[in-house]
Amino acid sequence: MKIALIGYGKMGHIIERIALERGHDVVCKIDKDNPEDFNSADFCTADVAIEFTTPQTAVANIRRAWTDGLPVVCGTTGWTEVLPELKKELARNGNALFWTSNFSIGVNLFFELNRQLSHLLQPYPQYQPSITEIHHVHKLDAPSGTAISLAQDIQFPTIDIESIREGEVPGTHIVRYESIVDSIEIKHEAKNREGFALGAVIAAEFIKDRQGFYTMQDLMKIER
Repeated sequence: MKIALIGYGKMGHIIERIALERGHDVVCKIDKDNPEDFNSADFCTADVAIEFTTPQTAVANIRRAWTDGLPVVCGTTGWTEVLPELKKELARNGNALFWTSNFSIGVNLFFELNRQLSHLLQPYPQYQPSITEIHHVHKLDAPSGTAISLAQDIQFPTIDIESIREGEVPGTHIVRYESIVDSIEIKHEAKNREGFALGAVIAAEFIKDRQGFYTMQDLMKIER
């Protein structure tokens, strides 16, 4: 499979290494210094584009890749208010988009634990849920897309989210239910960015030759 990387920062470098290890070719690498390479012959030869950039540029990058008929795996968060519009475009143009707030297999299992815990605690309103997310100081959006996804799956009237930015923390998410007599807590702590990058490459393998909108729930449902 031929991959075009849109965004060649730390994540882009890790994605490149993992893609090569899995036998794929990275035929084009586009970053803020070479946007003209969207028009290159190499970009047009790709089978799929993997996009990890910024909330301000992600939507334009997705649409630009669609112009050449490339399915897009997008790991950028902080722009999803535009997602309903892009889904409508997908229905018209026959392209493909794979987006998720977090590509880690472990985080997506954590999502399922979060949904189950929320369901179990529905009859007990004495528990108040909260989410703490901790990321590196370079992360541009707060709260994180993962924290927002966790909150959307918690069926309680109010949910407090605390965002912390410190050092080079890859990503930690804590869901806590507090009552006056006890507390219940689940936690996912990423040790590095490898899990996110591997998930993105697996998503690219999944979306190649498909049309429509997909998430990690679609991918993991098929793998089970």
